[in-house]
Amino acid sequence: METFLLFFMVGVLAQSVDGALGMAYGVISSSVLLAFGVPPAMASASVHGAEVFTTAASASSHVAHRNVDWRLCVPLAAAGVIGGCLGAYVLTGFDGDTVKPFVVAYLALVGIYILWRSRHELPLRRLRAGWTAPLGLVGGFLDAAGGGGWGPTVSSTLLGAGQEPRRAIGTANTAEFFVTTAISAAFVWALVTGHWREAGALQNHAAAIAGLIAGGLIAAPFAGWIVKRVPRRVLGMAVGGLLVLLAAFQGLQLAGVVG
Repeated sequence: METFLLFFMVGVLAQSVDGALGMAYGVISSSVLLAFGVPPAMASASVHGAEVFTTAASASSHVAHRNVDWRLCVPLAAAGVIGGCLGAYVLTGFDGDTVKPFVVAYLALVGIYILWRSRHELPLRRLRAGWTAPLGLVGGFLDAAGGGGWGPTVSSTLLGAGQEPRRAIGTANTAEFFVTTAISAAFVWALVTGHWREAGALQNHAAAIAGLIAGGLIAAPFAGWIVKRVPRRVLGMAVGGLLVLLAAFQGLQLAGVVG
């Protein structure tokens, strides 16, 4: 019960931040799971399983608030599905202990990048739909391989390229539903085909996954409203700092400094 409540709070926090910034549900949830000793592939599969539910609710909220640019969303989602499936296949083919240092480093860099992005305001401009496909491919791959990264990669790039903030976040969140569903299916496929030999221990983390889903579902319907109301800079600094701290803790674990 304690595990469920802990990850329920993590789910609420992560999804609230994700609704406002268009990023961080995956990286926050994955960072906490990794800090609790969950192997990278299991952490990624757990988070994406939870995100199937939370991204559906979040996307519905953004659609209802008209935060989605469908011209950009369609190629973004299609390419993201391909990249996500590739990332899941790569991650499940390696031993968890081998992959974890790279995942921890990646999450630390994401945290630093979010901190940097939260301090910069760039001018708006209309984007061309064609270049969102390669962005989706990279974002989907990093999201699956890193246990989170679609938002930091895609939302930040759309914002940096000049897209209106609420449409960048709404578009990225909506496309993420299709990408997350595909990544979850790829993990199931890896399990069924025997490509992922460590997957049997997923049941040990059922309480954590249930907590992430429940907490995320509580916060997700408010995503469209949050993105219009909460200052992005404040939340950006908060989530970036949290990710850097979590990555530092995991780094100390890997070095044997803390248990």
